[in-house]
Amino acid sequence: MRFSDADAGGDGGGEVLPERCGLCGVLMPGESVPSAVVRDSSAIHVHDPWLDGRHRVVACSPEHLEELVDRYGRRPFENAELWAGKIARVIATHPTCLSVEELAYETGLTVSQVDLGALWQNEHVQRHRPQPGATNTGPPGGDSAA
Repeated sequence: MRFSDADAGGDGGGEVLPERCGLCGVLMPGESVPSAVVRDSSAIHVHDPWLDGRHRVVACSPEHLEELVDRYGRRPFENAELWAGKIARVIATHPTCLSVEELAYETGLTVSQVDLGALWQNEHVQRHRPQPGATNTGPPGGDSAA
């Protein structure tokens, strides 16, 4: 899940920073780059819940932009993933535990949606947790001998 204040076209505070093509990674200096807003259930806006589920993609060319839009169009939009992100944003701003009803109120979701979002998060964590005895596939350099 991605938290961003610029994914759906936010200006990030005024200064225009170079962007990278979302397909090939080339650095694109300048203010005008091909871009589009695509549906993405993993995109959660830092402050504005109305922008959740939208991700701004940029590209170095119209052809790369078309490919990015096509790729996002083929990716399934999972409502429970979006709800999990909304829950995570609210939890991050509260120092104390919230009841399911309080979470529903704070997120704008129903109690059922909060339950499904929490279930999605729990299943997602289980799917991506390393299994005992599994080979570490993380970045190199952690415990290497000199």
